[in-house]
Amino acid sequence: MSMRGRLTTVLVLFLVAVGLVVVCVAAFIRPGTPGGVTDFTKSQPAGQPVHILAQTVGSIGYGPHPTWVTYMVMNPTTHQWVHDTTWQIPAHTKIDMTIEQFDSGSPIRNQEWGQVQGTIGHSMTLNGKTISSYNSYTGNGIGHTFAVPLMGISVPLVGVSPSASNVCGVAPCSLKLPHELIKFSFISGSSGEYPWQCFVPCGLGWLYGNGGPMSTQNYMGGFLDVVNS
Repeated sequence: MSMRGRLTTVLVLFLVAVGLVVVCVAAFIRPGTPGGVTDFTKSQPAGQPVHILAQTVGSIGYGPHPTWVTYMVMNPTTHQWVHDTTWQIPAHTKIDMTIEQFDSGSPIRNQEWGQVQGTIGHSMTLNGKTISSYNSYTGNGIGHTFAVPLMGISVPLVGVSPSASNVCGVAPCSLKLPHELIKFSFISGSSGEYPWQCFVPCGLGWLYGNGGPMSTQNYMGGFLDVVNS
């Protein structure tokens, strides 16, 4: 093969390699295929607080990724659990959130994620007890966070006991199974799209725990679609 031919081959292989890298990086940072939108704007009279009931589970138990950790949310109209993390809420409204946490926890790398931030009173209730922070090196550790960076919100979701034997394996989970009950409230901002995310690396089997469910919409992250009433 001539020198020009070899150079052409090397260039083609280089471009193919660059293309594969770009595709892999894009797949990592791009949200997964969007699902539906759960509408909370009509679940109460205008101006009244909105209630969102969600679950975090260690594995969804079905679908294309049955072993992936995920969020579930209760549809306020049908009162059925749905696998959707895009939630439409009214602007400038009090949002009361309840999260039933069924996953296990562990110490976290950054203790800042143990602080309750951006909620009303900068606090939450854990099984009925009001707290403003949680030390992940004590108790059951932290399983996940519910964080909305553009709203300054971050809430630690305490894990269930690591010694629990009857943990939930298929979502949605029954309250008869081990869980932690977390409640907090915040005021929604102006209209717009606000991404929310779990910041505890929980993508088991992925590099540094940040792939898979951590980078795929409808699992450990989504959007608050804030709209004017």
